[in-house]
Amino acid sequence: MPTELRLGTPGMKNNLKIFAYSYSDPLISAAPDASVWGWEIDKVYQDLGERFQLQQLLQDCQQQPGAYLLVRRLAELGDSVAEVGDRLHKLETLNIHLIAIEESVGSNDQPLRRSDLLHVLKNVQDSQRSQRLQQGHARNRVKALPPPGKAPYGYRRGKDRYTLDRSTAPVVKEFFDHFLLYGSLRGSVRYLQKKYSKKISASTGQRWLTSPVYRGDLVYQNGDVVPDTHTAILSRDEAAQIDRLLRRNRQMPPRNASAPRSLSGLVACGTCQSAMTVSRVASRKAEYLYLRPTACPNQPKCQAIAYGEVLEKTIQQICQDLPMAVGYMPSFDGMKSGIMAQIVAKQGILDHIPALITSGVLDHETAELRVYKVRTEMAALQARAAQLPPENLKAIAQVVSLPQFWLDLSEAERRFYFREFLRQIRLVRTEASWNIQLVLIF
Repeated sequence: MPTELRLGTPGMKNNLKIFAYSYSDPLISAAPDASVWGWEIDKVYQDLGERFQLQQLLQDCQQQPGAYLLVRRLAELGDSVAEVGDRLHKLETLNIHLIAIEESVGSNDQPLRRSDLLHVLKNVQDSQRSQRLQQGHARNRVKALPPPGKAPYGYRRGKDRYTLDRSTAPVVKEFFDHFLLYGSLRGSVRYLQKKYSKKISASTGQRWLTSPVYRGDLVYQNGDVVPDTHTAILSRDEAAQIDRLLRRNRQMPPRNASAPRSLSGLVACGTCQSAMTVSRVASRKAEYLYLRPTACPNQPKCQAIAYGEVLEKTIQQICQDLPMAVGYMPSFDGMKSGIMAQIVAKQGILDHIPALITSGVLDHETAELRVYKVRTEMAALQARAAQLPPENLKAIAQVVSLPQFWLDLSEAERRFYFREFLRQIRLVRTEASWNIQLVLIF
């Protein structure tokens, strides 16, 4: 367990200086916040990448014998066990009381002892082995190399990037196309199994739909995304549309999200506030569909209404309300233009970095790290832009405001377009009749 430092205890002389030292590799982590030490420190020495401050600390310790030195881990004192051992020896010679706050080494009144050395060096060796592994992964990230492991389905691992697998990439593409057409995850999974005998789970399909890899980006374990590193299977516009569909489907029960009827999961009774489900009544001669409340508390209960009548009124109402609603929408052009301007500015930074390397302003490693950070920032900006409504929303609204457009669609296709625009359909009852009220997404 980490040893907590308590200042002012009998074992710590209040007239002694208290120093703190930290080392951070910029590829792995940032410098720690001052609050990590827990108490007020006389002086903090921080190194980032190189250990210049450590040398200054050792010089200052010569002027302050008996001082206390706080570190997070002993491994931060050097790049090897030999270096750590040498610096421990120097600190011991200077009578410096060393306390590692994240390791069981040293305490307020019991500093590091020689008998602890074997255990200490083993911990240091393990810590530095782990750090070297992290540094290797971090260097691969900075160079935008694929993470370790097998390439995602649809790709092969090339020399320095993913390349399309010509035998499996079309399978993934058809999965995306089917989902974009029908908006049903489970339906797309079944389609894949039926056409290609490729069996995947719904959770795997969900990961495919949200994975940055299929959008031409790399994602690493720390969550960083580097854009445009390899050939994409899914375009940016298609990816944005998938994200909108997934956000809409998350608000529905799983069965409604993939139900065959276009109104499933959208209709609610305005009288009892209950969701309405599609019921099927079949006879030898015909099949009848109704919408009825699932949990109506009223007595007598709210009556079921013919599915076809609700569908017809919904189409009429959306053709009437949608153009008006889109016309009153605020323009997102300015917001999107602002985001795109930031992306262009960051691309300009990337374009100038080679010249800075040539002139000696940046060394190669610092330049790679800067490029990596700028590209991850660009990926975040692209994600923000993708969440905005499509630029051609007004043109789309004009097309879907034609009744014939809806009548030419299948139920599954209508379900897709309804969920693009509708949050809910409220069925408002009167004594003699009923009507509907649309709640649009925007």
